[in-house]
Amino acid sequence: MQTVIAPPEGEWLEKAAAYIRAGEAVAFHTETVYGLGANAFDDAAVRKIFSLKGRPADNPLIAHVHPGYDISRLIDADPPYARALREAFLPGPLTMVYPSSGKVSAYVSGGLLTLAVRVPSSPAAQAFLRAADLPVAAPSANLSKHVSPVTARHVYDDFAGKIPLILDGGACSGGIESTVLDCTGPVPQILRAGLVTREMIAEVAGACGVYRMREGEKPKSPGMAYKHYSPRCATQFFAACGEAKRAYDAEKARGGSPCILCEHAAAETLAGYDLLDLGGTPAEMAQRLYVLLREGEKRATLLIGIEPKERGGVMDGVLNRLHRAFGVET
Repeated sequence: MQTVIAPPEGEWLEKAAAYIRAGEAVAFHTETVYGLGANAFDDAAVRKIFSLKGRPADNPLIAHVHPGYDISRLIDADPPYARALREAFLPGPLTMVYPSSGKVSAYVSGGLLTLAVRVPSSPAAQAFLRAADLPVAAPSANLSKHVSPVTARHVYDDFAGKIPLILDGGACSGGIESTVLDCTGPVPQILRAGLVTREMIAEVAGACGVYRMREGEKPKSPGMAYKHYSPRCATQFFAACGEAKRAYDAEKARGGSPCILCEHAAAETLAGYDLLDLGGTPAEMAQRLYVLLREGEKRATLLIGIEPKERGGVMDGVLNRLHRAFGVET
């Protein structure tokens, strides 16, 4: 199969919609990361997503819809706080989990009785979803556990020859996946941190909890697996620059090519080392993280991460991805 990278417009949107209706998978741009989409009503198409990614069948997907789509077709309950949150944050990087009406394929929810729904703000995503005019089940468009894709080329690197079309909307501005919010209880609970923060949600909903997955439990949301977003090279992770320097020097002495991934404040103290600078603000770190993890795996035999100091807000999502990428238990 030839994989074409094309703009999300004109005949390519028509082709993308035709592929979706025919049970094929199409990669598409969102404001967070690229998604690998299939018709959420089609069992075989949804199973193909799991097969293409090498993704466990109990790891649920997200149903993506355009802003005009009537989600009451898909969900069984809609608490008042959920309606307020949609008005405040959608379209945008917030995925909301509801009791499912059972209309979409059961494979989308990974055996759960809930459905995760997202309305992207990316114009490219909205154009594609309007052309398809049905819920598109999509995880991130990367092989399972690999670093998430934020450019069309990242998708191509993982899926060339395996899917027919990548709709290229440019680089993703957000850089990490959407916040996933459980809206099935009296108080919303964050299942996966992202760009819409706990503080932002609580301001609208009155309260917001954070869910902690228990051992042996099925994941309620994408991105809850322990090791995730991982570069294809050896990694080490440290809380301090001194430890990172020692690991770097040891790898260099072995004849390797180490590289250090760190926030800008740490980078300023590491002159002479091969560095990947995440930036100085939470937004910069979110936007650069996956680009730099993919760059690091290409140029380093050992990628060394240093823990950023800032906490709270968007950093909850950045730290979640960093820890999972480097296999750090929290």
